[in-house]
Amino acid sequence: MQRMVLRRVILIGVLVWMTLAAPLAPLAPLAALAQQGPASVAALAARLSGAVVNISTSRMVAGGAGVPFPDAPDGSPLKDLLQEINPNFGDGERLMREASSLGSGFFISADGLIVTNNHVVAEADEILIYSAAGERYSAKIIGADEKTDLAVLKITVQKPVEFVEFGNSDMAQVGDWVMAIGNPFGLGGSVSLGIVSARNRNINSGPYDDFIQTDAAINQGNSGGPLFDMNGKVIGVATAIISRGGSSRGIGFALPGNLVKSVTDQLVAYGQTRRGWLGVGIQALSEDIALSLGLTKTSGALVVEVTKGGPSDGALRERDLIVGFNGAKIENMRDLPKIVARTPVGQSVMVKIIRDGKTIELAIRLGRLEDGERLIAAARNQQLNKQDLQDKSPGQEIVGDGVRLSSEIRDMIGLDVMPLSAQLRSRLGFGARARGLLITGVANPSDAASKGVAAGLVIKEVNQKPVLSVGDLEKIVNMAFEAGRPIILLKLVDPSGGTRLVAVRLG
Repeated sequence: MQRMVLRRVILIGVLVWMTLAAPLAPLAPLAALAQQGPASVAALAARLSGAVVNISTSRMVAGGAGVPFPDAPDGSPLKDLLQEINPNFGDGERLMREASSLGSGFFISADGLIVTNNHVVAEADEILIYSAAGERYSAKIIGADEKTDLAVLKITVQKPVEFVEFGNSDMAQVGDWVMAIGNPFGLGGSVSLGIVSARNRNINSGPYDDFIQTDAAINQGNSGGPLFDMNGKVIGVATAIISRGGSSRGIGFALPGNLVKSVTDQLVAYGQTRRGWLGVGIQALSEDIALSLGLTKTSGALVVEVTKGGPSDGALRERDLIVGFNGAKIENMRDLPKIVARTPVGQSVMVKIIRDGKTIELAIRLGRLEDGERLIAAARNQQLNKQDLQDKSPGQEIVGDGVRLSSEIRDMIGLDVMPLSAQLRSRLGFGARARGLLITGVANPSDAASKGVAAGLVIKEVNQKPVLSVGDLEKIVNMAFEAGRPIILLKLVDPSGGTRLVAVRLG
């Protein structure tokens, strides 16, 4: 079970009294509120428990170091005896030991397909399944997805097993009753009841975070277990908790059932995922970035990079603001990867953007994310190989103007920089095409520091203009200052090739 440490948070409720001309009559109690929950879920639990399984895994991991020899000469009877008794004596290497873990899962078909969390079974040498009836099976992984922390297992069965079906998790509302069944702390078949506490939670565990939060008790060992609605349909998979010691504090998170079904259907059909891919790098649009780009809104996803050879190459451009995708509004940057990922590969979609103050719609045929990741990795390796060749060739260094930033400019932007040479590119792991100014220092406190600008990043552009020398940067900053513009827009690149825009206020 994944664990996160939650610092103590105190919520202060404020009671507001209003003086009215006449007293208000109390609200009539709703029938649903008068009943403090289902009278009993015994029948539902009995019907569903047979489809829930306990999962036990084991794998070999490095243990303690080998036991050193006592101080005895080579070939002595003592050393020979100890080595005969324990061959690991004195080998200086780490010994191997068996590590085991527990989790939960549930059958989704009569022929033995099981859904669980990937972290329950990842790197396992052996996976054992224990059914509610006490039967034991050996399982194999037929597909896993690290991005959503899901895996599908298969066991061989002699007769059909009980299984459950997915419900529509989009219909789950805050306050709906839910039931979790799993294997907390190895106590198989444990049932807990609670409500949907919140929807669409982002806990920073991956690119597709969209968790259902629940107060149904979820503990270590519940990972991979189902979260049911009161109709007995799976609307979530227990995945994470917020806790100090690994036990329930009433804040658990379940992957939404619709996402789980989409991913597991692909894992069953292909053994891997097939996600839609737009071929762009995006980031959130802050107020400062919006101001620097002349935009009046901060909703949408800002394009900071277009993958060469990808689906959007030739259609989208850097600094386009994506505000719609196939008829759906993109209010938040995190919305776009989720909606693109669940769109079929090869489908033609309409992407609505704002470019130079104008709203445009473009038709783009989606690629496959997994292919795109390989394309990007290959391009990155090619750049590193070119860098290796350049390092062996004379005359490749980019020579700067030899001038450091003036103290006035350093104070204005809170940064110190130097030209990125070929030697520095190689030493820091940048690709052969990397050009710009290497950040060597960041004032703290400063606006740049507060926005995550750090030494080791490269400034590729400032206010949409390339900078190769200190003089280039000083000229652009002075122009912005003289024009009364309080912000400069930096395009930053990290050694992995990642790009982002940061708007820095002039001090």
